[in-house]
Amino acid sequence: MVILHRPLSLLLLVFLSIPFTFTFAEIRFSEIRSDDRPIIPFDEFGFTHKGRLELNVSEISLSNPSPDLDLSKLGFFLCTKDSWMHVLEQIEDAEITCALQSGLIKQVYAFQSLTGAKKGFDMVYPQTDADQYTLVFANCLPQLKVSMNVRSAMYNLDGKSNSRDYLSAGKTILPRVYFLFSIIYFSLAGVWMYVLYQKRLTVFRIHFFMLAVVILKTFNLLCEAEDKSYIKRTGSAHGWDVLFYIFSFFKGITLFTLIVLIGTGWSFLKPYLQDKEKKVLMIVIPLQVIANIAQVVIDETGPYGQDWVTWKQVFLLVDVVCCCAVLFPIVWSIKNLREAARTDGKAAVNLMKLTLFRQYYIVVICYIYFTRVVVYALETITSYRYLWTSVVAGELATLAFYVFTGYRFKPEAHNPYFVIDDEEEEAAAEQLKLEDEFEL
Repeated sequence: MVILHRPLSLLLLVFLSIPFTFTFAEIRFSEIRSDDRPIIPFDEFGFTHKGRLELNVSEISLSNPSPDLDLSKLGFFLCTKDSWMHVLEQIEDAEITCALQSGLIKQVYAFQSLTGAKKGFDMVYPQTDADQYTLVFANCLPQLKVSMNVRSAMYNLDGKSNSRDYLSAGKTILPRVYFLFSIIYFSLAGVWMYVLYQKRLTVFRIHFFMLAVVILKTFNLLCEAEDKSYIKRTGSAHGWDVLFYIFSFFKGITLFTLIVLIGTGWSFLKPYLQDKEKKVLMIVIPLQVIANIAQVVIDETGPYGQDWVTWKQVFLLVDVVCCCAVLFPIVWSIKNLREAARTDGKAAVNLMKLTLFRQYYIVVICYIYFTRVVVYALETITSYRYLWTSVVAGELATLAFYVFTGYRFKPEAHNPYFVIDDEEEEAAAEQLKLEDEFEL
């Protein structure tokens, strides 16, 4: 944040990346070691009119301690994203030389208040202006390296009982949201087991794999509900985050694997995978392992870590690659079905299969686009009080995708693919002919 020796664009990038963290601002312990960054962002939090920030800093050490140091240019402050834009303008226009000098931020503690040989401080900062704030440490002294241990806790007081709520305003109802969706998926698993029992003579292995995906999603949501519930009450996950990461890991791998298997027609069209399809799985599964490792690092370290932005970029890149990779098997199946429809004399059968895989291809693209782009945009433009709506939108889209997949690929006692009369066969052949002419 001292910007005499760092580009404004770098500071803007770092600050703008803060709201996209997955953390929920529980009690956090941070160790800063020989760090010369001009700004060190900590957690973001949505305060109500009864918000509190507890800040406990110890073992403060400066690389070049001297009586000439202007310690007023070292300290912690709270700032909204909009205010930060104006602070950058003030620095660029030379109105100020350090963000701590701006009247647009809320200064929490400046190191000039350290007296004698004190190496730390403890304080409670009341925040009565409701908004979304980020706790930031500013170092406006070039080449000065800072080391310290920081314990930060941000919470809101309940209006009636004055109990602490460690979840950000706008996310405080997430435990109930996740628990409600876990019940829905539990019911969905029960319905799917009933379908498999009723149609047990026509069940493929892929149908049991679908059941496993739904069950893992159920446990994933249940653990996430408990995780956020403990954080809400105590500021700590009490180990529920470990279970959440485990089920999130297996849920991610099985979901992408299921899309690949369905896309290749495994069990439906053929009981085997070709070499190129196996290679897709060999790419997707390790990438999901990397994505889950990146998620754990992002969640557990927070934006104060020097490699935090790098891990976020890794996570986003891996996610994009996985989403693209799972589309290739569906495209290959569509191409193979088109070729088969022209050569094996079963135009209607293959046309129905082709139509189904086309629909699935479109649905997969819509699902990926909505959960990766629309949900992200919704989180960005929505008021901090209603950030829970982006979670609900993402979960509803995922639920719709699960239901569509189960309905379109459910076991059938009388497979419609093979109950085709002569008139349907002729109509299908004519439609394929028209499609070929249209492509030409």
